[in-house]
Amino acid sequence: MDVAFAAKVFAALFAIMNPVANLPIFLSLTGGMGEAEQRRTAILVTATVATGCFVSAVAGEAILAFFGLDVNHFRLAGGLIVLLIALSMLHGQESATHGGSPSERAQFASAANVAFYPLAIPILLGPGTISALIVYAHQAAGTARLVALGAGMAGFIAVLGAALIAAPWIGRVLSPTVMTVTRRLMGMVLAAIAMEMLVASLRALFPGLA
Repeated sequence: MDVAFAAKVFAALFAIMNPVANLPIFLSLTGGMGEAEQRRTAILVTATVATGCFVSAVAGEAILAFFGLDVNHFRLAGGLIVLLIALSMLHGQESATHGGSPSERAQFASAANVAFYPLAIPILLGPGTISALIVYAHQAAGTARLVALGAGMAGFIAVLGAALIAAPWIGRVLSPTVMTVTRRLMGMVLAAIAMEMLVASLRALFPGLA
């Protein structure tokens, strides 16, 4: 297994979905639930994200091919989306790409099932997450990297599930300052990942740049 590639996939998913910074959103949308219902919601969110990640990684490139899109062009667009999310995080703001517009956020609390919308989609499994997974799945050539891709995804899903289930306890322990620092730190990591995607796509589209 390519450990470095697995770590890259894990880091990208953690930076984009950022379970720590998104805990206050989870707690605010599930605040009126009992403990058992809150735990059930956390499990549903985790299962939905896991399914979405699997579908994006396995079928993402085929869907692009169906629409006649090249992975390198998509990687360029995905890199720009991820970079915009990273810049929002660095400025301490909620990205509208994942967090929704103000009018959409106003409707979140009245959603029929907050586990699917908005928690799983689009807050966690948004365009940035899907873009990164399709790009990494394209890079996962060979058994070692395919196993690493699965390991990185599984590792993050496990961390996400544990964080959501333990959200009430974590929310009492972590201060707003810690969550703010985490958001900005993940923004830096995400910006580096975005630049890597952009540079790789530009080199593939314009070989003379290499």
